[in-house]
Amino acid sequence: MPKFDVSKRDLERLVGKTFSVEEWEDLFLYAKCELDDMWEEDGEIYFKADSKDTNRPDLWSAEGIARQVRFALGFQKGLPEYKVEKSDIIVYVDEKLKDIRPYGVYAIVEGLNIDEEALRQMINLQEKVALTFGRRRREVAIGIFDFDRVRPPIYYRAAEKTEKFIPLGYDEEMTLEEILEKHEKGREYGHLIKDKPFYPLLVDSEGKVLSMPPVINSEITGRVTTGTKNVFVDITGWDLNKIMLALNVVVTALAERGGRIRSVKVVYPDFEIETPDLTPKEFEVELDYIRKLAGLELSDEKIKELLERMMYEVELEDGRAKLRYPAFRDDIMHARDVLEDVLIAYGYNEIEPEEPKLAVQGRGDKFVEFEDAVRELMVGFGLQEVMTFNLTNREAQYERMNLPCGEHPEECGDYFNHPPAEIVEIENPISPKWSALRNWLIPSLLDFLSQNTHEEYPQRLFEVGKATLIDEGRETKTVSESKLAVALAHPRVTFTEAKEILDSVRRHLGFEYELEEAEHPSFIPGRVGRIIVNGETIGVIGEVHPAVLENWGIEMPVAAFELFLAPLYTEPYL
Repeated sequence: MPKFDVSKRDLERLVGKTFSVEEWEDLFLYAKCELDDMWEEDGEIYFKADSKDTNRPDLWSAEGIARQVRFALGFQKGLPEYKVEKSDIIVYVDEKLKDIRPYGVYAIVEGLNIDEEALRQMINLQEKVALTFGRRRREVAIGIFDFDRVRPPIYYRAAEKTEKFIPLGYDEEMTLEEILEKHEKGREYGHLIKDKPFYPLLVDSEGKVLSMPPVINSEITGRVTTGTKNVFVDITGWDLNKIMLALNVVVTALAERGGRIRSVKVVYPDFEIETPDLTPKEFEVELDYIRKLAGLELSDEKIKELLERMMYEVELEDGRAKLRYPAFRDDIMHARDVLEDVLIAYGYNEIEPEEPKLAVQGRGDKFVEFEDAVRELMVGFGLQEVMTFNLTNREAQYERMNLPCGEHPEECGDYFNHPPAEIVEIENPISPKWSALRNWLIPSLLDFLSQNTHEEYPQRLFEVGKATLIDEGRETKTVSESKLAVALAHPRVTFTEAKEILDSVRRHLGFEYELEEAEHPSFIPGRVGRIIVNGETIGVIGEVHPAVLENWGIEMPVAAFELFLAPLYTEPYL
């Protein structure tokens, strides 16, 4: 989750009132944040805010927190209003960028009075939105420039790799290729455009470079200081709606500092738009739904009051609330999202807990007891239990495992449904590393081994954990299955050693299985087989392919097996 530093004094300046540190601990909750840490520096008190919502980038800065607190405390109510004045500034977008980085949206914010803390927050918001919401600049990259140094019109164009400009932090020109190779940001983000025939550049009418999205700004125009009064905001990416939302977040945060927002006309080869668009969004919710799920006796007017404190404009009509909410939010997809805001405004700590009245007594789930029994069994075999994350990424599940399924599902084949060709991906992950739900466990064990190559061998691991599979027949389109995975690593490990453990599992759990030779790219040919129980394939066993071990940086041979536990759930455990 995003974490960022804010000054107590700056927050209170933006809210318009001072509070004690203890009061701020509660006030942060209105903005879906927690006070993670506090310290004093040069007589100033600073907070580390820990945001608990990756869908609310508008709350990832002092401006966003202060705005939410003002409304939650009733200093303002209803819909925050931001006036957008029309300008005559035009940005022309090059058709050649269609398959490189096709979209850009822009705005001007004038009349800013930027001090050190405001500048720090501007940089923080820019980085947090691009890193988390923008998936490390892949989906959203942000540039903020000193507009007084820019000569419109502005051109977002495809550039030859030999073109030059002075990148931020340097004092001499470099070619675009040199920037990707030598500049710190070029090495970090250059992979996003490195294989493209041209590189994107944002330049003004005099040919001055503003930036090379999504990598680095120019030293000449891209350095905003405390003396900057007027800024030009540039946001690029692949999804026009997503970058429009990011633009709304940035410009309204700057407006909280007293800035005046002016629009920019963006001319694409086949259409034109004016940005930013701060038109409020609309939603409707039934009031009885709010009352029922909240478990609170709330009058219609009370619900209206609570929603107005969360920046909604509310119109009550025939048992429904017609809502208008700010354009910098994109998280209202269901009535539950509105309910959450009602409860935040009401205060979770104000809700009286009630002991549930149940006619039956609870007891442990029998299948969970079975899983625990399997764990005890594996520990008894001398294996070490590990618990790894269900969240992973496509690279770990496919590319590192020597499987083509990641980029080319049609080439994946069956591999006896282990793993399936499809993977459940997260739409807005907090990090590319945690962007999907795993569909098999062996990659997690190999990841563990790769991080413990300095430890003594043999290393004999197991995990009883969940894998998430596609199931179109279910409401959620997914199913979570319990699996057992084992990995053995030492210089003389073989298929036979893994099979001996599998045989011991068979004897203790009381099932019979067959092994059938198979082909699987993650394992050495001729040393891999299907595990078949009652005519159905329930798992795989084999010696891990050297290419896979190299991908993980593991120098020891590894033998492994993995199987579903549900088919082995037998009567003694009922």
